[in-house]
Amino acid sequence: MAVGKLYIGRRVREIREGAKLTQSSFAERLGISTSYLNQIENNQRPMSASVLLLLAERFSVDFSAISTNENDRLLALLVEVLADPVFAAHSPTFQEMKLVVQNAPIFAQALLSCHQAYRRNSEQLASLDDHIGSWATEPTAYEEVRDFFHFVDNYVHDLDTAAESLAETLDIPNNDANVALAKHLEAHHGVRIRRTEAGDDVLRRFDPSSRTLFLNPYLPVATRSFQMAFQVANLEQEERIGKIVESAAFRSADASDVCKAGLRNYFAGAAMLPYQVFLATTKGLRHDLELIATRFGASLEQVAHRLSTLQRPGQKGIPVFFARVDRAGNITKRHSAAKLQFARYGAACPLWNVHRAFESPSRIIRQLAETPDGVRFLCIATELMKSHGGFGTPRPRHAIAVGCEISYARDFVYADGLDLTKKTAYDAIGISCRICERADCPQRAVPPLKSRLRVNRDVREILPYEIF
Repeated sequence: MAVGKLYIGRRVREIREGAKLTQSSFAERLGISTSYLNQIENNQRPMSASVLLLLAERFSVDFSAISTNENDRLLALLVEVLADPVFAAHSPTFQEMKLVVQNAPIFAQALLSCHQAYRRNSEQLASLDDHIGSWATEPTAYEEVRDFFHFVDNYVHDLDTAAESLAETLDIPNNDANVALAKHLEAHHGVRIRRTEAGDDVLRRFDPSSRTLFLNPYLPVATRSFQMAFQVANLEQEERIGKIVESAAFRSADASDVCKAGLRNYFAGAAMLPYQVFLATTKGLRHDLELIATRFGASLEQVAHRLSTLQRPGQKGIPVFFARVDRAGNITKRHSAAKLQFARYGAACPLWNVHRAFESPSRIIRQLAETPDGVRFLCIATELMKSHGGFGTPRPRHAIAVGCEISYARDFVYADGLDLTKKTAYDAIGISCRICERADCPQRAVPPLKSRLRVNRDVREILPYEIF
């Protein structure tokens, strides 16, 4: 019984058009020539296994959905499974895989089942990180809200489009957001902007009786704009925000209140950085954070966070991860539209470049990194210091990190000059020591869960134990 070749030109064309890419751009993303892609799309050549793998990695293609018969589906699934880095040392040829499917389909099915069990076990191990320190307890209000934003992909369509509409009305960013928002608050809500009194340390204070919004006079311009946009959300978006929170069905009133504050923040960021204009600008400036921040009168953190929200259906940006980390290594903000995941409890991997950002204030640090599952990333990190006062005023310091999977790296100016093909250029990082399986990591803080240890009294290596 012969295994049919995959002539799926129409499906490939649909994937390309869905991504809004030209043939040349699509071919470049797959690492093939435009002429080869043209032949595939016109069914003049079959789809190769290597291109199938790239489609799955870079465009989230379901192998089984594009295959034409049972043998093809089995072969496609086998190709996908054997692409897992766990099989890196035993990589059969495409012809060998075809022979297995043709002559031993039950064996192929058994291998698929074993791999599924392996993945489930890995996911369960990772999920233990979610529960450490909170066994038999309900999630906190903060954790509930964090999960809410995670499950909606950090994108809230109704609020995003409402903010974009406001920005269009005020002609942001062509107009100074600070001036435009102040005029809008006064013209539509009778709200005047005033300075806080000397010694009043709040960033923002609204007095409903006098219709006055007090802002700390020492705030950076971007923060002033954000606080005014937040006040607009308070005055114009409460009904919409209330419906969103109601549909989320939080367990407690505290979680509802925390989420409402988060949604007001979301609206403020989306108004300062309106979706379509921001998306086009990021592409045009190749995700240069500093240039984008200057273009919109925003902070680097506002820009990095906004990049993680570009998940509008049909108009998605590059899938990125974003995190904010304090000097102790705690992740205080996080979202990942990429495959990189963050530790929910405890500190982040010490080998991640976000920690080095504290050593080089105001500089952007680049890193090529590889996680234990073999996925590679371009990581960018920089240190930020916030202050709204003079000498003696507390100055909190954080580092922010943003990045993408390596297949998108060329869309970032930060990839220029880096050798993305050199294996030794990538630093081995993990999620957290508790669930990282790397046995030879010199920075390991604690042994991984579900691993056995062996201590050799006659030999002392970097770690005082062996992991197996």
